[in-house]
Amino acid sequence: MSDHRRLILILGDQLDLQGAALRDFDCRTDEIIMIESANEAQHVWSHKAKIALFLSAMRHFAQALEERQYPLTYIKGATLPIAEVLREQLLNKKISHLVCVEPGEWRLKKAIEALAQDLNLELEMREDDHFYCSHQEFIAWASNKKELRLEYFYRLMRKTHGVLIDSDGNPEGGQWNFDQDNRKPYPKKGPGMIDAPAAFELDAITQEVLKYVSTSYADHPGSLDSFNWPTTREQALEALHYFVEYRLRNFGVYQDAMWTDTPFGWHSILASSLNLRLLNPREVVDAVVMAWKKYSLDLSTVEGFVRQVLGWREFVRGMYYMDMPKMAQDNYYEHKRALPRWYWTGQTKMACMKDAIGQTLEFAYAHHIQRLMVTGNFALLAEILPSEVCDWYLAIYADAIEWVELPNTAGMALFANGGRFTSKPYIASGAYIKRMSNYCNSCQYKPDVRYGETACPITTLYWNFLINHRAQFEASPRTRLMTANLNKIAIEDQEAIQLHAQKILNHLDAL
Repeated sequence: MSDHRRLILILGDQLDLQGAALRDFDCRTDEIIMIESANEAQHVWSHKAKIALFLSAMRHFAQALEERQYPLTYIKGATLPIAEVLREQLLNKKISHLVCVEPGEWRLKKAIEALAQDLNLELEMREDDHFYCSHQEFIAWASNKKELRLEYFYRLMRKTHGVLIDSDGNPEGGQWNFDQDNRKPYPKKGPGMIDAPAAFELDAITQEVLKYVSTSYADHPGSLDSFNWPTTREQALEALHYFVEYRLRNFGVYQDAMWTDTPFGWHSILASSLNLRLLNPREVVDAVVMAWKKYSLDLSTVEGFVRQVLGWREFVRGMYYMDMPKMAQDNYYEHKRALPRWYWTGQTKMACMKDAIGQTLEFAYAHHIQRLMVTGNFALLAEILPSEVCDWYLAIYADAIEWVELPNTAGMALFANGGRFTSKPYIASGAYIKRMSNYCNSCQYKPDVRYGETACPITTLYWNFLINHRAQFEASPRTRLMTANLNKIAIEDQEAIQLHAQKILNHLDAL
């Protein structure tokens, strides 16, 4: 007989004392296990700062458990995958009842389920109650839909949870979505003074982790020099309060804007805290709605933020669990090219890519438009194998957990699932980047030149992509304007675009 009736596994992105895994925890009979596995950091070639964030947050959480005198086995420096370390522990402790919350990665979920079957364990894999919408609710919503689109799901979430709904049950401000008001570039002279995100002191645990990561993962991409992520529940709450007080007011209007050496803009930088479960989405949404009332903030700003958390974040999570493992294998356009090496170094002549990737390597962060319309847009136009692009995003961003990263990258940025939950491929030429940023001002390439040595590679590849997929773009009312513009280009120019595009595609590493 075991001393402990149940073993409770807490993963590195489930750091919530109120979470489902600890719901009925009994100190007398139960034991918690947490595992630091180098295998997880190497599954994709993870950014040093991402590894450090996970390890520091896990160790701080372990400290919080110990302060409550919860029995805990904490394993550092394991080289085997989590499921294999778990196997050893279960056998050594002679435990036959394992409790965990559903992992945010399909691979790990399946590994734990296979382990339970192999050892004849009683496995209690609980649904993650961190989210507004359960799997069952999402499947019920999706089951009778011809098209799976965020907008209708988002409206349901708003009504169900009474968020930005007036006393008559209508959306505040008379409309559901203010997206059109949230797409302005910064003024011509630049963004001006932007309040920096909240800063955190590096305590002894974090300093130890940074030292450990810099030596143990020396060959991994990215820098630790600018590490400033919340690693505790207290710091995450501080980050939320700071965003709401100082940065939220300008978030909406400029949320799509980009500018050199402006890595954070007015963005919240709260995704990593949400995805590690240091923050609950309900308290984030509530804080933003309260600030709207308290400070009479612009409704379009508040609605735009709520849509990302209550809408898109919940929507992609539903899609991930509904469509895996197919989602990871989808390749609608049958793209097969290798990811250019400069995605890992930022050493490219394209100013927009250099800035977006450069800040990603420094901070393990880029905001959604840099991810979607710069690095993602290029990857789609350059015909990169989707799984290579997805691995890069999962590796390189501190807030990337597969359930949220994969739908965003494969489904939205790369259209790899053929529009299962998006109505069009998100492609743009250099003209979009010029409109939304100052990147083009310092670039040797010209966004309005379609082919030739001075042509912006993104512009050349954009028109090449439209030529190659003309029928698809022509067929949709949402993209027909693109082909109408293509039809205005003389046939000989279209042929020159295709020739130059082929030259670019054959030498992506040289850009």
